Parts: sequence; C-alpha cells; structure tokens
Amino acid sequence: MAAANYSLKVNRDLLDPNFESYRLSLDPIPTYTVELDAAVEELQLKDAHYTLEHLRAFGMFNHLQLDPWYQDSVLFVDSRGRVLSLSVTLDTALGKPKEVFSFGSESGQAEDRLCASISLTSATWAALSDGAGQLLLLRTGRRGDGGHCRWEVLFSDHMGEPFTILHSVSHVQGGCHSVEVLLLRVQKEPLESTGSGYSVSLEWVTVGGATGPGQERKYEVRKRRVLSGKSVPHYAAVAPRGEGLMLAAEKPFVFTHIDGRPVEPPPRSAPVSDPLYFWQQTAADLTVCIRLPGGVAKEDVSFRLTADSLGVGVRGCPPLLEGQLYAAVDPEASAWTIRDSNSLEVSLQKLGEGPMWPELVLGNRRGELVLSDQQAALIHDRLTHLTSEDPNGEREKPPCSSQELEDCDGFPDDGFSLTHFDGETLSPTQVVNLGGHQFLFSVDVDPSQMPCLCLRHDVDALVWQPRPDRPGDLWEHVATFNALGYVQASKRDRKFSTCAPDFSFAALCECLRRVFLYRQPSPVETVLFNRKQGRQVGQVAKQQVSSLDSDKAVLGFRASNERLFVLTSSHLFVLKVDNK
Repeated sequence: MAAANYSLKVNRDLLDPNFESYRLSLDPIPTYTVELDAAVEELQLKDAHYTLEHLRAFGMFNHLQLDPWYQDSVLFVDSRGRVLSLSVTLDTALGKPKEVFSFGSESGQAEDRLCASISLTSATWAALSDGAGQLLLLRTGRRGDGGHCRWEVLFSDHMGEPFTILHSVSHVQGGCHSVEVLLLRVQKEPLESTGSGYSVSLEWVTVGGATGPGQERKYEVRKRRVLSGKSVPHYAAVAPRGEGLMLAAEKPFVFTHIDGRPVEPPPRSAPVSDPLYFWQQTAADLTVCIRLPGGVAKEDVSFRLTADSLGVGVRGCPPLLEGQLYAAVDPEASAWTIRDSNSLEVSLQKLGEGPMWPELVLGNRRGELVLSDQQAALIHDRLTHLTSEDPNGEREKPPCSSQELEDCDGFPDDGFSLTHFDGETLSPTQVVNLGGHQFLFSVDVDPSQMPCLCLRHDVDALVWQPRPDRPGDLWEHVATFNALGYVQASKRDRKFSTCAPDFSFAALCECLRRVFLYRQPSPVETVLFNRKQGRQVGQVAKQQVSSLDSDKAVLGFRASNERLFVLTSSHLFVLKVDNK
C-alpha cells in the first residue's frame, strides 16, 4: 500500500466544543405510506456467499436511490424487473410509483444473479445493472418534470460476471460524450490457499459516443480498468470529468488489468547495498572505517584532508569517499592507517568540542553511524517517556483496561485509508490514513460534485467534500454533526445512515421499524437554563424517534432536505421532516 502523504484538515470553525447532548423530543414525525404493487427485489444470500465481504456488498445493499438533481424523487427496482419512480410534491396525496423502465423476465433467471442496481449519471442519464452482468446506459429525459417518460436504452453490453453499480458520472469533452461507471464484484480466487478464497474487484468502465457526418451517435466501451483488493470499499467514486478515482477501504487496492491486459507491477527498488564506511564520534573526535578492495597497499591509497573536506580513493578506481565535512577538523591532529589490508581507518580531531554530527560528509548516505553503548543508553533514557506506560512514575495507578472501552471506542485497522488515483497514470497521488476514523456514510450533496463522505472524528461526525480540482485541498471539511460519532455506536441494530443535503439533520435506521432523527442545534423559543451550570441555554439539538408500522426489514433509506424515505419489501414510507 502507498504510504500516507496527506492529512485531513479540520475546519475548527465548524466544531462546537460546548455541545452538550441531544434532547429527546416527543413531537411526532408525520409519516405517510405507499403500498407497493409488487415486492421489492431483495437478494437472498446463498450458501456460497458466506464471507463478510458478500454481506457488506450485497446483504447491506441500499435498494433505494434518491435523485440528487430532483429532490424528493426516489427510484427502486421491484421483483418484476420494473424500475419504479416516485416524486413527492404533496405528502397527503402520494400517488403510486410509476414504471419508467423494465428489464423483462429473462434477467431474473440466472442462478448467480445479484440484485439490480441504479446509478443516476446526470440530469438526463442513468446507468442500470440487471444483476446478471448486463450494463445499460439510458437516456431518461428530464426526470423532474413529473411526466415520467419511458427511458431509452442507448447502450447495452454484457460485462462478464454479475456486478452492482457503485457510482457513475457523465461528462462531455471535445464534442465526445462519455459515461464513467464503477462496477463492484466479489469473485472467487481458486488459487488462493489462505483467507476467505474471495477477492473484491472494482471495474472502472468508460463508455463513449461521438457523432460522425450523417451518422447517429453510437456508444461503445472505450476503456476498462480493473482494481483488485481484499475488502469491499466503504466509498468509491469517479471524479466529475473522469480525471481520477477515490477509494476508502480497509485493505489496499491496486490496478491489475487495463483493457484485459495485465498491469506490469512497478519496478522494485534496487537492493540496499552494504555501507561503504562506518563511523563513530565523541564530543572531541571521530573515527571512520572505510572498506577497501582486497590487496590494496599503502602506496595505492590517495588521501586528502583539509579543515573542511575529505577525499579517500584507490589508484585506478573512483573516489571511495569525497566531499565537504559537516564541520571543521584539525588536519594536523588527524591520521589514517590501513588495517588487515581491506579497511582504512581515519582518525579525525574536531576543531572544537560541540554538538554531535548528524552526518560525516554532507549529502553522502553510503555510511553508517555506529553508536557506543554509552550513547545508545543516553538516547534510550531521553526517549523513555514516549513509550513508557508509566511516564510520571505513578505506578500505583493501573493501566487502562480494554474491558472499560465502549463499542464507540473501536476503530478500523491502520490499513484503512482514503486514496486518490490519477486517471491517466492510475497511480495513487494522495493517501490519507483513516485508521483512527470510522466511516459512517456517504451522501450526494451537490450533483455536480463527487459524493461527500462522513467520518467519525473523536465523538463528532465530520462531512468531507472531495475537491479533485484542488490538489492542495483535496478533501474539504464542510459540515459537522455534533456527537453523532458517539451516538451511532450505541445503535447495535443500525443498518443505514444518512443526512440531509443541506446538513440540517442526520438520520439512522435500524434493521426493523425504528428511525432516529438528529437535528442541528436551533434557537429555543423560551428561556431555558442549565441547572448544573446555572447558565442560559440559547440552542438545543433535538432527537426524534419514529417507529414504522411494519414488521418487514428495511431495504432502503434516503434523505432529502425535507423528507426521509424508508423502503421495505412491501411499502415505501415518507417521513415529513419539518425544518422550520
């Protein structure tokens, strides 16, 4: 995995150190229900889907898609292979979801098929997967005009093994319209003898179309790039113009194939050669031992020493050591001698006692500093306070017990990272170590930008907006949900999390029935005092709980600025969130 070379920059102005807690509000959340004509297509994991990655990729799949271009419009696929759309304008007069496309009955016959998936590519385009390996790109028309016109297929191709769509974008460059689609697969690794026997594959597909003289625009696959890893990514998205890719995953991903051809591994770094010389020092002098070719006599050695430079060589060979010394020495008090015909020992007297030298010859890295036992012990004593469990000598206090930690104190492994890959070189350019930050959810805030990702920082939940056009500020901190990182850890049955695109609230839902709403702090209408501190409280953050009238598992969960949408196999629930 590439080494971390970037860190997330928290905007302190968006943090509230005085936040106390969420106050439970008994105000009901108006809930409206739409009964579905056919059940939602739900994937039942088979015996072969036994790994944690299968559960993350398909068992926790969000079947509901919110249209970021047209707020309060959602889409899903039912068991009949129909893509259904529901647009809400008046909560008290909800209509039936309308069919905009149908896969037909053939796609549901494959034994290894997955659930169908939808990705809205632009305001007039969408990408669909039938769950059996077929990728479709469709022209949808303007979906928000209320007409619900039928979608037109402009590209259809079988892409191999079944997959789900993680993300897609549409862009136009040089008169060529292109669609970038990101596909997810969990594939069997027959040659793997350790681990689960499965690997995770991400395929980045570019489909393009151009118009020729007197010809209709035809779309075809332009490029296919495959990444391989060992964990399902928490976040994966393509940059708006296809210039890069961002991944947040617990295990590293590397590009393995481009257009079916294996990617050559990066050249290995040259093996580290043995040191050419060793050196020791005290406050007053230095001793240098330089390796010589075998059979060298004294008259073959070329030695030059001035107050600030040193040169050592052998007749007929390039100089062994040459350059400016770190500090001045006394040439008259220095000497050299040959030992055992294969090493040259140089004794240098420092011109004045002073600090220890960090290097012998400036810029020369071919030597190795050897510490004496006394020097090593001194350094160890100076660094003890950084590693000791008892830095202050308070041995009577017991160390922290792991049994005292709460669930919210558990963090991902150090391998958890956020990586930006360049679209041309396919190499990682920026890597953030997320080992101390739990991933919570992703959300589409601005359809012209990449989806935001929400990470836990301490007890808070911070929302980050990727900015691929700003290499120096690639991830911008745009919002904070106070204490949400701590609160969500107590919800053991939590299945989905999300927030409003305007960040006015965050919401969690459990596997069955219950929905939790956490609002941003708002001014109180009455005078309210903190009884413990005796100060007036100006703002209160409210928590609301809604229990749905259903015993079916929650299959989809999305939020707009004014509503929450909850999908079960038989009903679509619309919760009206009053932000006034």
